[in-house]
Amino acid sequence: MRLNKRIRVQLAVFAVVSLVAALVMSIGFMEVPARVFGIGQYRVTIALPSTGGLYPSGNVTYRGLGVGRVVDVRMTDTGIEADLSLNSDVSIPAEVTARVHSRSAIGEQYVELTPLADARGVALRDGDVIGIDRTGVPVDIDTILDETNRGLSAIPADNLRTVIDESATAFGGLGPDLARLVRASTKLASGAKADLRALTTLIDESAPVLDTQSDTAGEIRAWASQLAGITGQLAQRDTAVRRLIGDGAATAGEVRQLFERLQPSLPIMLANLAGVAELAVTYQAGVRQVLVLVPQAIAVLGSSLVPGMGVMSAYKGPFVTFDLNLNVPPPCLTGFLPPSQQRSPAFEDYPDRPAGDLYCRVPQDSPFNVRGARNLPCVNKPGKRAPTARMCNSDEEYVPLNDGFNWKGDPNATMSGQGIPQVDTAAPAPATPPESTPQAAPASLTPPATSQTDDVPIAFASYNPADGSYVGPDGNVYALTNLAEHRPEQTWQSMLAAEG
Repeated sequence: MRLNKRIRVQLAVFAVVSLVAALVMSIGFMEVPARVFGIGQYRVTIALPSTGGLYPSGNVTYRGLGVGRVVDVRMTDTGIEADLSLNSDVSIPAEVTARVHSRSAIGEQYVELTPLADARGVALRDGDVIGIDRTGVPVDIDTILDETNRGLSAIPADNLRTVIDESATAFGGLGPDLARLVRASTKLASGAKADLRALTTLIDESAPVLDTQSDTAGEIRAWASQLAGITGQLAQRDTAVRRLIGDGAATAGEVRQLFERLQPSLPIMLANLAGVAELAVTYQAGVRQVLVLVPQAIAVLGSSLVPGMGVMSAYKGPFVTFDLNLNVPPPCLTGFLPPSQQRSPAFEDYPDRPAGDLYCRVPQDSPFNVRGARNLPCVNKPGKRAPTARMCNSDEEYVPLNDGFNWKGDPNATMSGQGIPQVDTAAPAPATPPESTPQAAPASLTPPATSQTDDVPIAFASYNPADGSYVGPDGNVYALTNLAEHRPEQTWQSMLAAEG
């Protein structure tokens, strides 16, 4: 068969077109040079914990753009390694993450390369390895299905409809709220992504905290069990709890009224208790000893009733033995005012107390008045005993007036030069009394001329309770006008006359 020239030309043109089409298909679509000869390609290896459904010839993308393909997936001693063939004309930073994703529902997997936030200018090169700490695979669908099945199995079949109905009731009509929640969650996730490194550090360093929770799992279970018991008891006493809640408002109102009534006096009482509390703290040891001895003292007093138990007697009562001792030991007069300065018990007025301390001022080892003020222990200075708090807190030591024998002379006449009463030289001087306008007083109350000296510790003044007039320390006559009105003196005539 002979071919003419026209047919030969047509065959030649067809052959050229076929060759060009084959070259275009091989180079442009099939990427034969890159696949077979590796031209324009470089290889990178990624380490994966599992395949995640990845297979050879899978696509590789960078920022959503295809930059290569998966050429091999193999198993190693530590996990899975996949070789990626990437295009040389695309510069990819070396600090990237490689994650396996699913492109469709049929399981078409691909590798997505994502640069880190602080990725630098160094690009990937042939032979680089992306570590397992920067790779990830999707959750196995079998694991998801197993966990879902296990969760649904925990719900009894009879109560499944109840769960669905209650879920519909709980979330029904909450579409806008759920949408707002999703948008807020998206913003939260975006903000968390900006601080991803800090969050990962927090997660990595939270292991000790989680370990403490694991170590105290028994205590947590016990607490939960006890809480369940409390809530169960509340459920059993629902009526009482409802009544308590209903009456709580009225009770709270009464408590509020109580505090309002106490408001004027409560701060004053608490302010006054501050000094008492300070003294209680100072004398804490003594208060503790009293609290220990009081029960024993009560028991001792109760023992007086023991002898009369079960005894038929016309007189019921405790059995107490009294020993009458006269002048054993003799009374202590040293340190007190002499008889010439002592006041009669018949006086009914109440003058100012002497400007000093009156107590038994004999040696501390004297057999007289051994429980006197001179032997009081100093709380702030163990081992020291003094009659006053000022002497306890100072370096001054107690000095007796004499050896304790009252008949050796006048207690005021001592060799130590101390006065009676013992004046506190460290105490501040008394404040000057405010000036007051003298009011008229009867002439009969004019003070007589006296020759009192500053050495007399106690001063006397005439006072008329009928009109409130008195003689001041300066010799002037004053009158108190804020006293209650006294009733007129009653006589036998007033008893017979009618009031009015």
